[in-house]
Amino acid sequence: MNYHFSAYMYRLRSISRWSLMRSTSIENVAEHSFHVALLAHLLCEIGNRLYGRQLQSERAATLALFHDATEVFTGDIPTPVKHHNPRLLSNFREMEAIAAERLTSMIPPELAPAYGPLLNADDPADQELRKYVKAADTLDAYLKCTWELASGNREFAAAKSQLQQKLESLQMPEVSYFLVHLAPSFELTLDELSADLSD
Repeated sequence: MNYHFSAYMYRLRSISRWSLMRSTSIENVAEHSFHVALLAHLLCEIGNRLYGRQLQSERAATLALFHDATEVFTGDIPTPVKHHNPRLLSNFREMEAIAAERLTSMIPPELAPAYGPLLNADDPADQELRKYVKAADTLDAYLKCTWELASGNREFAAAKSQLQQKLESLQMPEVSYFLVHLAPSFELTLDELSADLSD
């Protein structure tokens, strides 16, 4: 019997993000998931090494890789659309749950114990780490806005401001550390980044 799980996961590269916005650089869900995995791992390591946490950064990165897996069926629904009203958001969450069930059914039974929990956002075992994945998800959107604005695209100005407020409202020192020490580099050109190395 053939199982289509991996083939569907690869199709995340065909799902475009930011569909309501004019972008200088088109982004797909696969690359977004990779970026969120990088950021989730980094936020956990910042927490562990600077703030005395005991977070499983590798597990957080793995959760992040699968955090938007259901979008192979639902597509990427823009945040302003799904958060327009509570009923719409509730319906979208139900769609996500159905999509997760469908994707889980495509995993070979022997592998289901490993991959099923990655697709189940309600699994209590990973709730603390999912907080870091969610922060990384928001942070990646903020960095996308930063990149677009640095390229002269004012389309993302309001979104960046809203996302910055959302990040600040999380009150996570790991996020604050990233915004102060790592995020400013995303506004630099390659020549500017390289110039810092030669100083």
